[in-house]
Amino acid sequence: MAYFTDRVDAGKRLAQALADFHGKNALVLAIPRGGVVVGYEIAAALVLPLDVIVPRKLGAPGNPEFAIGAVAEDGSMVLDESVIAYLGVSRSYIEQESEQQRSEIARRMTLYREGSSAAEIRGKEVIVVDDGIATGSTMKAALLSVKNRGAKSVTVAVPVGPPNTIQELTRISDRVVCLYMPEYFEAIGQFYEDFSQTSDEEVIRLLKLCKAGLRPNPEGVIA
Repeated sequence: MAYFTDRVDAGKRLAQALADFHGKNALVLAIPRGGVVVGYEIAAALVLPLDVIVPRKLGAPGNPEFAIGAVAEDGSMVLDESVIAYLGVSRSYIEQESEQQRSEIARRMTLYREGSSAAEIRGKEVIVVDDGIATGSTMKAALLSVKNRGAKSVTVAVPVGPPNTIQELTRISDRVVCLYMPEYFEAIGQFYEDFSQTSDEEVIRLLKLCKAGLRPNPEGVIA
């Protein structure tokens, strides 16, 4: 049974749960693509800047969809050492895979930012947003990256995630805001009525809107 209408609905609900960030020296970092739709609603409601962070999972040899870890744009990396040991993955493979994923991260950052520089993180209260969490590997890499870049505090904000993953994230972040933690969890999309794919063009459009200070949903602004 769906819990959210769509990503806009999820973002507006998360914004209400994060109302105490309004007026603070804070920044919303969203994971593309779907996370940017959620993050935009939060940034618009709380009148905060919005930027992207693009962690990428490291795929297992011969099975790129099976994650053995994840890497962020600055090289921050998390690895599932138990899986790596079980599969016998070599360190040379991990280095090669991480370099390939970092190249893809750089390509996406150039595409999404269109020449704009990355938002300053140092000293800010950072909210890292996605449209949901399953294993949490990419979120963990994002959190490590944000910490390494000098954030004052790091908050995870997601509409939905399994309890065990959310519990793991509470140990490596300052705060986790998750609206729904179902015991039965197959895929993020099962909790949305509309979980259609977000395009790169939509990501770019929302980033531009937020940068320009355009707020199409003024009723959502928290006074």
